[in-house]
Amino acid sequence: MTSACVANLSPIPILMYHQIEQAPPKGAAFRSLYVSPKAFARQMALLSLLGYRGLSMSGLMPYLRGEKNGKVVGITFDDGFLNNLTNAMPVLQRLGFSSTCYIISQRIGQTNAWDGDKGVAQTPLMDAAQLRQWVAGGQEVGAHSRQHVRLTQTDAATAQQEIALCKTELQAITQSAVQHFCYPYGDYRPEHVAMAQAAGFESATTVERGRCRGQDDLLELPRVPVFRATSLPLFWLKIASAYEDRRRK
Repeated sequence: MTSACVANLSPIPILMYHQIEQAPPKGAAFRSLYVSPKAFARQMALLSLLGYRGLSMSGLMPYLRGEKNGKVVGITFDDGFLNNLTNAMPVLQRLGFSSTCYIISQRIGQTNAWDGDKGVAQTPLMDAAQLRQWVAGGQEVGAHSRQHVRLTQTDAATAQQEIALCKTELQAITQSAVQHFCYPYGDYRPEHVAMAQAAGFESATTVERGRCRGQDDLLELPRVPVFRATSLPLFWLKIASAYEDRRRK
């Protein structure tokens, strides 16, 4: 059995970002997953103005467990793009926010090659030194498998290695604890949740839309996606209203 969140006084949003960079030209694949540096800075400034604290998954855990209460938002980045370090971290540091970046341990210092067959532009991922810089800058590294595989399309032994070895490899590289996992593509089954628990992860995030509530399993947490076209008013609706909750399956 995995543990559930203790009841929170209010739903907790976990923001999901990918690239913090100017979007490629219209018609480019996955263009929606780019958030411009200026838009990201405005979103973070709005959180601060409204009295929210942006937190990494480790920072968020006491709130998810119901041990603390407050206006908090989880901030996560998938895949480990270098532009997270160059364009997002200075904004986070300026506001005193922390975040978690989910890293693919066997792709460090490479590019998003898993998207190559979809025509997605190849973009640099953080290398080992840059990951250590990320951690030294007050941010957190999470695990996102070894190769960015679809866990449901691999055998059990491979899936277990993708989950467990990613953790140990990242801990060796960053010299810091890696306690949080993100299912690649949001693609998983109950046995993969059990594998994440067996590997010692405290939480795991999905691509299920919605804010976190008391009944949510800590190893199947929903998130709030932020897209290129997410306006500032819509951003506010996503975190402060049931806008995303209604999109939950």
